[in-house]
Amino acid sequence: MHTVALAATDGMLAFELTIATEVFGENPRYDFAVCGDHAVRVGRFLLEPDHGLDRLASAGTVLVPGWADVDADPPAELVDAVRTAHARGARVASLCTGAFVLAAAGLLDGLRATTHWAHTDVLAARYPRVTVDPDVLYVDNGSVLTSAGKAAAMDLCLHLVRADHGPSVANAAARRLVVPPHRAGGQAQFVTTPVPARDDHPLAALLPWITERLDQPLTVEDLAREAKMSSRHLGRHFRAVTGTTPLQWLLTQRIRRAQELLENTDAGIDVIAGSVGMGTATTLRRHFSRAVGVPPDTYRRTFRGR
Repeated sequence: MHTVALAATDGMLAFELTIATEVFGENPRYDFAVCGDHAVRVGRFLLEPDHGLDRLASAGTVLVPGWADVDADPPAELVDAVRTAHARGARVASLCTGAFVLAAAGLLDGLRATTHWAHTDVLAARYPRVTVDPDVLYVDNGSVLTSAGKAAAMDLCLHLVRADHGPSVANAAARRLVVPPHRAGGQAQFVTTPVPARDDHPLAALLPWITERLDQPLTVEDLAREAKMSSRHLGRHFRAVTGTTPLQWLLTQRIRRAQELLENTDAGIDVIAGSVGMGTATTLRRHFSRAVGVPPDTYRRTFRGR
């Protein structure tokens, strides 16, 4: 039986711990073990591990959940145990900020990895040999996997089940947990929609005007004319207020509106393309896939089911 060992340490995030336990601890196809050298604190509770950290070395899969204090170095004994387990052939996967443990162990050197979007900059700065991707749900490098935060940790766990036992077993687990059975790892954690922090900026009237006309073929000249300023002047204001260009901001609004329509309506892709100013379904699919990481049809199935 495939053994999945959870590496336990003080300050673990309870949500990620619960996800791992629900997906693997309740599945008869896995021997699930919580491993730590002493009782560990999880939020307000104390957890007594089943085994010591040395048990990781004989596991088929080692899960490293996130913990709250990413500013502190991960415990050396945990880093050593994870490194040893991987050297002996274990598949190692981090959930959320558990990626900091894998990075400290050197397992992510030269690889692409992710973590919760709020901590990707810290991970990249602390471990420059790691290629940190903030725009995906999870990354599968074969024997080393990393996930973004919270719900993405569930996606990675189900991805592991699917890899081990096929889609029917993973789908059954997803149904029991009442979650989408599959979200592709390359899907974006979110699509950034630059929103000004204040409403007393030079574009305060223009931005709502744009969002009310996303179905129209707007150009930079159209926006400049409405704002009563030159195109160059408009571009400078957009950079200062939103951090991006007028056309990129406009495209992001179109994508976000398309997401809302895919989530909340049964409209066809061609209809949605027209209503967000993309013109054709082909154009929408191209821009949507590039921004979100999956095609519109896949995005809709994820959020609405079959």
